Amino acid sequence: MAKIAVEEPFDDMKTALEEKGHEVTMFNTDENVTGYDLGVVRAINEGHNDEFTFPVVAMTGMSINDAVEAVESRLSQMQ
Repeated sequence: MAKIAVEEPFDDMKTALEEKGHEVTMFNTDENVTGYDLGVVRAINEGHNDEFTFPVVAMTGMSINDAVEAVESRLSQMQ
């Protein structure tokens, strides 16, 4: 499965993705995060789109289930 970085404080997102079989690591916004297949963040800031070296899904306005579906969809598009 995928190696996914999840921005703190989304522990429930981490748990939901682990239940799908993904390897999930939590990170703080000020950390330099690299080496992941996908990231889950609170929001994507305008002008900071180059912050990550991998695709991200923004949690803005999404439930945990919606975000998990968005992650699964993005991962299937990448294959």
